[in-house]
Amino acid sequence: MSATDSPPDRQTVEIGYGGNERLVMNMGPQHPSAHGVFRAILTLEGETVVAVEAVIGYLHRCHEKLAETLTYVQYPSIASKTDYVSAMTAELAYVAAVEKVGKIDVPKRAQYLRVLAAELQRIASHCLWLGTWCMDMGGALGGGATVFLYTIRERELILDLFEALTGARLLYGFHQVGGVRYDLPADWAGQCRKTVALIEQRLSEYEAMLETNSFFLVRTQGVGVISRELALDVGVCGPLARGSGINYDVRRAEPYSSYEDFDVKVPVETAGDCYARYRVRMAEFRESIRLVRKALDGMPEGPISSRPGVKSVGQVRIPKGEGYTRVEGARGEIGCYLVADGGAKPYRLKWRGASFSNLSVLPHIIPGHKIADVVAIMGSVDPVFGEVDR
Repeated sequence: MSATDSPPDRQTVEIGYGGNERLVMNMGPQHPSAHGVFRAILTLEGETVVAVEAVIGYLHRCHEKLAETLTYVQYPSIASKTDYVSAMTAELAYVAAVEKVGKIDVPKRAQYLRVLAAELQRIASHCLWLGTWCMDMGGALGGGATVFLYTIRERELILDLFEALTGARLLYGFHQVGGVRYDLPADWAGQCRKTVALIEQRLSEYEAMLETNSFFLVRTQGVGVISRELALDVGVCGPLARGSGINYDVRRAEPYSSYEDFDVKVPVETAGDCYARYRVRMAEFRESIRLVRKALDGMPEGPISSRPGVKSVGQVRIPKGEGYTRVEGARGEIGCYLVADGGAKPYRLKWRGASFSNLSVLPHIIPGHKIADVVAIMGSVDPVFGEVDR
């Protein structure tokens, strides 16, 4: 095809280099392994992918524009719908930006409650990732659906804790400007300790099932390699970056919400393949469990918010200014840039979604792999499309 030809549709067949027939086809946006509405336009020679175009834009949710029309009190409920699999972390990024611009202090107890919620959310998010990823790779694993059912079972235990804390299981409204909305209920801490102890025990079961499974090893080792240099050039973050030898975590590099008290240990692998990203996340499971215990052990006494409850949604006003905050989400760095004009609503807000930046690496690492590998690679990226198209 010439450079002036229109983009091919899924039925296009052309002759590639060396006389090989090329087929251009769609994977998605309805593909069950797309983790949302993601469309990949694959150029194939046989079953080998020679080029891929990542297409987004099927889930426009107006997150940033809504920020201009909702008050600082109202918007956290919308922020949680960006990365809806890790809503606690998205809420935290937003309220931290408001607090930075408004120079609002957060009580120590509220800071520890934020750490506790963020690490439990990371565990729940990684449970969903591991289960869906194994099911994506399918029956070839000889039990992909089994791992999914096990991890969803464990995730439900975390959601039980969130429901007892906030009354909700997916979108929480836990964070508010100046602190958090709810304190720990009676006996909640004890149930939390039992839950993380059970999950910690079952992590070894997951590893025993997967790391002795030759199909799993073949589907993940040496597949979808992101070199350290590529990771830095493209700007991937989170487990993708750490799986490629980049020793960086926002919680340690730029501590927020008292993370400087927790001595966060950052797991790093150097192979850069799907298996390395799996190993990083398995280590993150255990690190988050350690941080949960440390937060419970060191939970300070005192108030959970630096301001009284509001009687009107327009009561909280932020002086003119702008600022950027970043937090370490389950998929990597979540950034929130906020401009205030002195009113009750942000003048402008911009999200930096981890999934958005991580998806940009796919055209670099998918070519040369088989169609079946596309699913494994995309699942190892762990995108959530609520924070991609906005």
